[in-house]
Amino acid sequence: MSAPSSPFKVFSGTNSRYLAEKICQSLDCPLGNMKIQHFSDGEFSVSYEESIRGQYIYLVQSTFPNSDNLMELLLMIDAAKRASAYKIIAVVPYFGWARQDRKDKPRVSIGAKLIADMLGVAGIDRLITMDLHADQIQGFFDIPVDHLYASTIFVPYIKSLKLKNLVIASPDVGGSKRAGSYSKYLGVPMVICYKTRERANVVGEMTIIGEVYGKDVIITDDMVDTAGTLCKAADLMMSKGARSVRAIVSHGVMSGEASEKVMQSALTEIAFTDSIPFELSNCPKAKILSISKMFADTISRVQENKSISEQYLL
Repeated sequence: MSAPSSPFKVFSGTNSRYLAEKICQSLDCPLGNMKIQHFSDGEFSVSYEESIRGQYIYLVQSTFPNSDNLMELLLMIDAAKRASAYKIIAVVPYFGWARQDRKDKPRVSIGAKLIADMLGVAGIDRLITMDLHADQIQGFFDIPVDHLYASTIFVPYIKSLKLKNLVIASPDVGGSKRAGSYSKYLGVPMVICYKTRERANVVGEMTIIGEVYGKDVIITDDMVDTAGTLCKAADLMMSKGARSVRAIVSHGVMSGEASEKVMQSALTEIAFTDSIPFELSNCPKAKILSISKMFADTISRVQENKSISEQYLL
């Protein structure tokens, strides 16, 4: 198939439409017309209401719970392939099931690899995503993966706070690389929280490695689910003499009683991106920073065959 004469079209799944609209506004292009029809038994079907033959198609859809979001994306990809799209690019700001990135005990699935296989079989030609739970997930794909970083958004925000006694913290040992990058770039100290888990989503003991007395602490993480780790870390740091504790998190899953936990914790504020929809009225301490311009810029760079690494700050 020859290259398309017109640039590209952007479409969105149901629950990521708010973000797709902002991306299209930054790109100065209309959001594509697509219909998702739901049936009484819970099934749904996808149809494009305009021609996409020979086009670059960008499909914006985070795969956060529930699994309908993933299924919508798979059907969108299949429909685009059958409608003779030239290239199909999945724009997945939040890549779900990413915590299942290895076989850490007998007889378990590697969910992230399974999702990668499903997207590949469905027919995507490229994936654009942000802050995967583990960088090695990129290797699960046999297609190009553009892995963006929310630090592009968070670093200017941190600087705008003008905190004189800033310390960057990692909520666990696994996140020390991310926290170290912020620490090195900003030229400030870093501390690490060492934790044990009683079971999934339940934190056991926690200790702090480093000094937080008299400091303004910012905890960095890739996602917040139940908020148990963040809240426990914030309370512990304040008990150790920290002046304030904030959190910057790429993906605000905020499941269950997470909002209530944040409101009752010592956290001054928690900031996350709009990769997943969130109602601010549920948690007044939350602040949402938009990634729409970053993704719009990446789409433009992909279309123009330009490097995307130029927009990285860390």
